[in-house]
Amino acid sequence: MAQHDNASSSSNNNNNLAVPSEESRYITVFNDPVNFNAKHPLHNSWTFWFDNPGKKSTVSTWEQSLKELITIDTVEDFWGVYNNIMKACDLALNSNYHLFKQGIKPMWEDPANKRGGKWSIQLPRKAVNEIDSIWLNTMLACIGEAFEHEEEVCGTVVSVRKGLFRIALWTRSSDNQEKAMSVGRTFKSSANIDGTLEFQSHDTPKAGKPWTV
Repeated sequence: MAQHDNASSSSNNNNNLAVPSEESRYITVFNDPVNFNAKHPLHNSWTFWFDNPGKKSTVSTWEQSLKELITIDTVEDFWGVYNNIMKACDLALNSNYHLFKQGIKPMWEDPANKRGGKWSIQLPRKAVNEIDSIWLNTMLACIGEAFEHEEEVCGTVVSVRKGLFRIALWTRSSDNQEKAMSVGRTFKSSANIDGTLEFQSHDTPKAGKPWTV
């Protein structure tokens, strides 16, 4: 009788063993940043760029200083890069970080940019915590396709200048106010920007009052 009870107990214990679910077999960057084995693909691939042409830069010196760093196509790759490069607030004077969709160079002359424009905001150099937060949230909005008119977004730039930081979001076109305003509003809310954003065409300044959000 005792043997029967033991066998029954053993059987019940085996039946009660937790069987790992399919999801639990995969480790993500969110629950184990070191040993993750699963990745979350992005809708688009994005390329990080860097440049610092110096104070007295020309078109040629700027192009020579522009460096393509790495292209990422998963959430995990983004965090791997972000956590291992210098923060925006620590960049040297005249430096720029760029994050653009793969295949688009961060220059006005690129076919994807030449008819577009940019939403931008400037902050004083003392706003080091704020600039890093806005820059991160802007990049996340870009790679996370947070915009209603996602096709309008080409990339984003953070710049370090004497006395100020600047963050800009580049768009594919500048002739559709409705789309531009939608992008600007999403940019402002996603990045938690407390201030006024202004839109400027890459080609020629628009006549009259600029678009603002």
